[in-house]
Amino acid sequence: MAEITAAMVKKLRDETQLPMMECKKALNESGGDMEAAKQTLREAGKKFMGKRQDRMTEEGRIGIYSSVDGGVGAIVELQCESAPVAGNEEFVQLANDLAQQLATGPGASTPEELWSQPSPSQSGKTLEEHRDEIQNKIREVFRLARMERVDAATGGFVHMAKIGVLVQVEGGNDELAKDVALHVAAMNPKAATKEELDQEAVEAEREVQKERARSEGKPENIIEKMIEGRMRNYYAENVLEEQAFVKDESTTVGKHAASGGMKVGKFIRWELGETSKAEEAEPAGAAS
Repeated sequence: MAEITAAMVKKLRDETQLPMMECKKALNESGGDMEAAKQTLREAGKKFMGKRQDRMTEEGRIGIYSSVDGGVGAIVELQCESAPVAGNEEFVQLANDLAQQLATGPGASTPEELWSQPSPSQSGKTLEEHRDEIQNKIREVFRLARMERVDAATGGFVHMAKIGVLVQVEGGNDELAKDVALHVAAMNPKAATKEELDQEAVEAEREVQKERARSEGKPENIIEKMIEGRMRNYYAENVLEEQAFVKDESTTVGKHAASGGMKVGKFIRWELGETSKAEEAEPAGAAS
């Protein structure tokens, strides 16, 4: 058996960022074979993390990949256990890699399918192997809670890691599309256009405005005209195209986009942990 030197242990520790005693034990078990020792550490780490899968993952970040010229985009929610880990550089890279691979790769219908694909930033490794290496060092559970790919030109923006937006666009450029995504993150519109609003909600609002006008003593023959004016305010509050642009309130988002030759389409807006909160709020026995 090869002699296990302090230099060998230090080299393995530097490459894996794992405790010295674990590295020494792995080298002893592998007879000094560095690659075999790394595999031993990976397997031990995976076994250890497998016992922790029931732990809560209430922190994390939204990962985004967007491209106007590339005609594709993706958004993922990668969860972890603590806020410091959510800001860890390697965790941030993993979230971004997941989004990039989902967008530019063959696609995936399940987290397991995506994890098995190549890591964009780690040559020769899968995303799962990349994840396992980080988990083995940090010893926290990572969970890919949701993911979505958009096969269209997109703009993206992430606010403080916790709010992520992906906006479909036609024309324009990445910077303009990012500005619109930033607006969606800040103002949280209900729909991109008036046509995409929940029409039942629109009719309910219209009836509320009619009753308000009647209570003000307005004659029926002018109520309809009044309602159209009041509904414009409703649209300006809830529709992306109609909202005052957050960076320049003298114009609307639709007009700002048009000035750059861009048309805004549907959008996805996620907040970290909102699916978990929805599941907690769902009554027992409710249909899934």
